[in-house]
Amino acid sequence: MRKPNRPPPAKAQAEPDPPGTPARRAALKLLDAVLRQGLPLEAALGAANGLPNPSDRGLARAIASEVLRRLPDLDALIDETTDRVLPDDAKARFALRIALVQALALGTPPHAAIATALPLVDGGPRRLVHGVFGTLMRSGATLAEPPHLLPEVAERWSKAWGEEAAEAARANFSDRPPLDLTLADPSATAEWAEKLGATSLMPGHLRLDNADVTSLPGFEEGAWWVQDVSASLPARLIGRGEGTALDLCAAPGGKTMQLAAAGWQVTAVEMAAKRLARLSDNLARVNLSADLVEADVMRWEPQEPADAVLLDAPCSATGIFRRHPDVLHRVRPRAVADLAEVQRAMLARAAQWVKPGGHLVYAVCSLEPQEGEDVASAFTAPGFAIDPVCPEELPVGLAPNDQGFVRIPPGSLAQVGGCDGFFIARWRRDS
Repeated sequence: MRKPNRPPPAKAQAEPDPPGTPARRAALKLLDAVLRQGLPLEAALGAANGLPNPSDRGLARAIASEVLRRLPDLDALIDETTDRVLPDDAKARFALRIALVQALALGTPPHAAIATALPLVDGGPRRLVHGVFGTLMRSGATLAEPPHLLPEVAERWSKAWGEEAAEAARANFSDRPPLDLTLADPSATAEWAEKLGATSLMPGHLRLDNADVTSLPGFEEGAWWVQDVSASLPARLIGRGEGTALDLCAAPGGKTMQLAAAGWQVTAVEMAAKRLARLSDNLARVNLSADLVEADVMRWEPQEPADAVLLDAPCSATGIFRRHPDVLHRVRPRAVADLAEVQRAMLARAAQWVKPGGHLVYAVCSLEPQEGEDVASAFTAPGFAIDPVCPEELPVGLAPNDQGFVRIPPGSLAQVGGCDGFFIARWRRDS
């Protein structure tokens, strides 16, 4: 007798992901983009833009940023709990990083942290991830405070600036940076400090605890713009003037706005169209104007020399590590050397565009001496001499070095909330 045909057994339906899993998947993509592809976190945010809920997009970014800030400490916990060291790019390691940073640093309940991380393993060793996480939770594991810097970064900065500066950088690493504002009218510093409940490190500067920028008094009328106090110094060192000024590599526009507010006729050069559009929007908000040029500085040249030239050169950006911890994971010695070569070429080119009697200012938001001191010390051009920066041109707590250059090392101004790392040099062309 023939057996009746029977339908094949139905496949078991996969359990739906727990609520909140899409944000963790986006965080995984962000971390992969930074740690495996070497992309800046900002450039990778498209992975989170597909999330319909703005709070999920913010959560994905917060998780990724905190993993990058605490990566050495997270990996130390994982490695001391597993029998065999997981590969750096293993999904199990990424999932554990994401689960642990939520439970130990972001205040997520452990059961939610692990439930939303397990789907990231995608058929891999879920039992391993669950077991390692559970072991660490039961043992009362904690993360170091403040977080440890990457070993290679700590070694590099200790060699360049001393162990005390490297420790100061680590101490500031977990602190939330304050909100710095630059005023269009420095003479109104006291008035705006009172309105906003802010402190001031120098005329034209205000410092607040973090706040919703767009809701603060003065935003709509363009009385100020957001700019770290360190980033405001290069344009300050040019001062007020009525002549022409070039702002090279100008976006997002803080220095362009400073120069325009100080009376200069500014030409701002930026090669990235999107960044130039953002600069244009910023100028419109603060009711200032400048000639905007979309061009590569190494291929463009002005019709005539200018009275002041400001080159805020492309760099490793390690000085902004507090706000953007991803920079520490992307910068390698070879990249620093390559950037320094570009900076030297840009500086030599920019010097050709300075009128006799004019000023040239070079700046980088880098904590690597190859991009700062080494580039400035090697600069030579006929008619140029160092115009030493005076202590009274800087906030209290910062000072020029013996050459008259400004180096802002890690941990500077820590007693008042810290600031970004920078290097700035100024020359005058006498002939």
